[in-house]
Amino acid sequence: MRRLAKRAARLASVLALPLTLAACFGSDSDRPSLMEGGQAGGPQPFPDNFRTDTVALMRAYLNNPVGVREASMADPVLREVGGRQFYISCLHFTPREADGGYKGMRERAAIFVNGRGDRIVDRTSEICAGAVYAPFPELEKMTR
Repeated sequence: MRRLAKRAARLASVLALPLTLAACFGSDSDRPSLMEGGQAGGPQPFPDNFRTDTVALMRAYLNNPVGVREASMADPVLREVGGRQFYISCLHFTPREADGGYKGMRERAAIFVNGRGDRIVDRTSEICAGAVYAPFPELEKMTR
């Protein structure tokens, strides 16, 4: 009887392992954004590495980060997003299209949470109103 109980306990732990691992490695959509979670509460620190973080975000955001032209960036300012204050840095750039050509200038915003780049957003008309842009050559020098 004792032996049977040990086997049942061992079998239960083996069966529980995949469920435990699945919870650890859930998809990104299952994981709350820093913007939505409690980690973003309180006053936000200034993003000291905002230029480097923005290049990293844009490398992931663009399908082809090579060949960006006319890149400019505004220094981060506090803006309200989703009812909370975050540092936002607005971007202007012209990306290379899939066919190798160029279309129009794009405006995007990098959102920083807890001093680090969190995401790029494309609905920027309100949060980028009045932004003062300066050249951003790092964005033009991106590679794959």
